[in-house]
Amino acid sequence: MIEREAGRLVVTAPMTMANARGLLAAGCSALQPGEQVFDFSQVTEADSSAVAVMLGWLRAAGSSRSTVKFAQIPKGVLSLAELYGVVDLLPRA
Repeated sequence: MIEREAGRLVVTAPMTMANARGLLAAGCSALQPGEQVFDFSQVTEADSSAVAVMLGWLRAAGSSRSTVKFAQIPKGVLSLAELYGVVDLLPRA
């Protein structure tokens, strides 16, 4: 679901409701102190649950002394984040 490659956490699974719990858990487990960049370049499918997962990773980062940034967020996910009024909460790499 999430692979560490070249200092990034690459999401390799669809970011859909069916995978949301697993992605949230995998991302939280992968957090380490310092900056973490979640890379969505391999995400081929995403729905509104992607926004919730990303916000969950941000919340979890505080307790693991890490900061989270997002790279190559799918356009549809950005559109949803704008619609929900949370796009400014999603720091980009």
